[in-house]
Amino acid sequence: MQTEFEFTLPVGFVDGEGNRHQQGAMRMATALDEIAPMRDPRVRNNQSYLAIVLLARVITRLGTVGNISSITIENLFAADLAYLQAFYKQINETGKSILACSCPNCNTEFEIDLAALGG
Repeated sequence: MQTEFEFTLPVGFVDGEGNRHQQGAMRMATALDEIAPMRDPRVRNNQSYLAIVLLARVITRLGTVGNISSITIENLFAADLAYLQAFYKQINETGKSILACSCPNCNTEFEIDLAALGG
């Protein structure tokens, strides 16, 4: 069973030295990953912060960034945060990064690999 999924951010995290990091990996969340952030005071004060804390727990790699923390996630561009939230939802609901789609005009069915959409 695959529990970790590669991704490519659309924009990329820019570190303090100006290096851009787009390639990363995210693991599937555990029950503890979803429960533990509820004890975090930042989440208690602002429920929107839940996504930041949760992503910091499940992202296992982001380029050469040594420690993925909530500060790292806070400094992502909005496009990257939205991408990671959709990626998190997809892998944790289905256990895969493939999303089944259909064209609204011709009803042709196809699959999109969210892991390949980023860059």
